[in-house]
Amino acid sequence: MTGGAGALLLFGATGDLAQRMLLPSLFALHAEGLIAPDLAIIGTARSDLDDAAYRKLAAESLEKHVPADKMDKGAVPGFLDRLHYVSLDASDPSGFATLGERVGARNGDLAIFLSTAPQLFEPTIAGLASAGLAGGNVRIGLEKPLGTDLTSSRHINDAVAAVFPEERTFRIDHYLGKETVQNLLALRFANLMFEPLWNASGIEHVQITVSETVGLEGRTAYFDGSGSLRDMVQNHMLQLLALVAMEPPAHFDARAVRDEKVKVLRSLRRIDRETAPTHTVIGQYTKGAVGGVPVPGYIEELGKPSGTETFVALKAHVDNWRWKGVPFYLRTGKRLPTRQSEIIIQFRPVPHSMFAERGGRLHANKLVIRLQPEEEISLMVMAKEPGLDREGVRLREVPLDLSLTTAFAGARRRIAYERLLLDLIEGDPTLFVRRDEVEAQWEWVDAIRDGWTANGMTPKSYPAGTWGPSAAIALTERDGVSWHD
Repeated sequence: MTGGAGALLLFGATGDLAQRMLLPSLFALHAEGLIAPDLAIIGTARSDLDDAAYRKLAAESLEKHVPADKMDKGAVPGFLDRLHYVSLDASDPSGFATLGERVGARNGDLAIFLSTAPQLFEPTIAGLASAGLAGGNVRIGLEKPLGTDLTSSRHINDAVAAVFPEERTFRIDHYLGKETVQNLLALRFANLMFEPLWNASGIEHVQITVSETVGLEGRTAYFDGSGSLRDMVQNHMLQLLALVAMEPPAHFDARAVRDEKVKVLRSLRRIDRETAPTHTVIGQYTKGAVGGVPVPGYIEELGKPSGTETFVALKAHVDNWRWKGVPFYLRTGKRLPTRQSEIIIQFRPVPHSMFAERGGRLHANKLVIRLQPEEEISLMVMAKEPGLDREGVRLREVPLDLSLTTAFAGARRRIAYERLLLDLIEGDPTLFVRRDEVEAQWEWVDAIRDGWTANGMTPKSYPAGTWGPSAAIALTERDGVSWHD
């Protein structure tokens, strides 16, 4: 870990991500005294603003996006005083000299957060180098999307690597900043009871679901050029899979954790032209109702025909000793019935039930790790119902709950970006994604897309407010498995 930065430079400082997540996160860190008093936050974007206008925009963002119970109004003036603004067209190299002058002497100890259109990555990196904003201990955080396939991802990574070495490059996946994702590591590696069963002998299958109730939500151009496989599976879901499946790291540090994740990603069995039709399902929502409210179909929202998938379900395998024969079912989509992100670890049943002869039905244990909307972990276990049991033992599946909301009621729940921005400022790369991870993910995803093209696969329709095409149910039912809805 390096020393804390003297300044944070935010590209895309007037955008939706900055207003909804970055400014509220930085304000929370400021209000709790977690960032140095002299840390300057310098925003830049194309909008023609001065410091005062940007501070006004930031104040409005805090008022709108910080919950009332977390708004420390007394801390607002001090936070706004940290903010500065430089107008910049990243496609015009001449503007970077002014940016370099404004950042000034802080250059040697600078953290940069780059949230911008993919086509601007290369000129922005070149501009930073030309303005002297890339040397010394300057580190850069990169918000996705980092390419649309392996080739374009390598092109972007090469452009970054020409200026910023890997140890100063922080690729952001905000899911890794979620408390429950990090709790997954604690659950696995700080408790003796789970690790002996965390393999093919103890686990029957794993499910990972990331479902959204929203449609395009103003992301029309990006999403239609991306689709659910690139938007969700390539990054968030494969990172979750890697954390579930990885071997125990020797240490909790960036290199050890990321070494183990990349081993999993390289062990993923390729879904190719032969297996894409049997191991993947793609869908696109039509009009329907979500939460009782009528919503249009994807084509109506988009305003033109499109073959982009808004839903994808996959059956994946990790080909190593630990996970031999264990299927990993992945599912994500838009306009689904509920908004949730969860990991289901389905354990195998006990080898013999002594209760069967007296009518007791057993369900195999199940671990439910929920990331949103609430962060909680539940272990489903079998227990006896109270009674005299004159007609047989009655068993019931009951949850043993670890609700982070209640178990740690005194601790403030944080936006994922709070941790990630603080780690970027302090130079801790543990929860960021390394280049070899990104490229292993793209290699796997590209093979799937090639399989879709080679087989002429197009998205199947599903009404908004349902759990995707019926073929997604068949994907698991063929194995005697039901999705956990």
